Amino acid sequence: MKRILAIAVSLGLLAWLMSDNRWQGLGEVARRVDGLTLGLATGGFLLSYLLRTLRVFDEFRAQATGRFGACLRIVLIHNAMVNVVPFRGGEAAFPLLLRQSFGIALPRAVASLFWFRLQDAFVVLALAALVWPGLHPGLKGLAVAGVLALAWWLPRWARAPHDWAEGKAMTAKLGKVRDAFAESTRHARFGWAWTLANWTVKLAAQAGLLAALLPAGLVIGAAGALGAELAAILPIQGVAGFGTYEAGAAAALLPSGIPLAAGLQAALALHLFVIACSVTAGAIAWLFPAPVAHQARAGAASDLQSASSDADGAQTRILAE
Repeated sequence: MKRILAIAVSLGLLAWLMSDNRWQGLGEVARRVDGLTLGLATGGFLLSYLLRTLRVFDEFRAQATGRFGACLRIVLIHNAMVNVVPFRGGEAAFPLLLRQSFGIALPRAVASLFWFRLQDAFVVLALAALVWPGLHPGLKGLAVAGVLALAWWLPRWARAPHDWAEGKAMTAKLGKVRDAFAESTRHARFGWAWTLANWTVKLAAQAGLLAALLPAGLVIGAAGALGAELAAILPIQGVAGFGTYEAGAAAALLPSGIPLAAGLQAALALHLFVIACSVTAGAIAWLFPAPVAHQARAGAASDLQSASSDADGAQTRILAE
């Protein structure tokens, strides 16, 4: 049912674009952006990719053993897959690439991705509460305090002693997931700092570009960018985010007096830019060979040594005979 709704949302956006020659209007919107704004937005996205890579490198520093480039490759390919594969299917790339590159067990990698996304959600919600136009300062403080309290409590709950492993089969499995999640929260020393820095840069880049596309002030652009990112938290997503991303941005722009049609057009142009950046970066990363996990190399060396020992033993037996 969720997939049907996701397809319907994306088709609704496509139908809206096809009506009244709105594709031509999209071109006019894109021409409002000057080269400097486009360059700053591109630089902002590249910096956000590096900050996200530092987040991964920090958590898996023991397994990465200094291979920052391998972490960058994982982040870029994963980001591209998330943006183009329907129904969030691209998320699977992250644990699979971690296993391929560093030999990380899938449960541990999946738990890391879960914590990764929770941190993203907490930071975006807190930033949205802080900068949302028209929101009473008291409500802003209450919302930020609630997000911070939940973000503080959740890792401590995961790391607390429990006896789930002694329960029924399903409870025991959930206990393993909880333990893997707790391990992820333990190893990311500066995870919150990298996540906050990444989202500050990423939202600033989107806000500046959206403000130029509308055109409007930077504060209005920030509201639209936050609305688009908040829409990504919803359980129902359009195909490759199309439909939900634009609707979230346009809805957030309405209180600022931006008409729905203008908001949708500008948000679509921004979304296409985001996808172009992620796909281009992911394609470049894909051209570089995937590193082989140390465990795989060690296993191959062990197999070679074992085979050599067997050969020496066979030769000794032949000489003895």
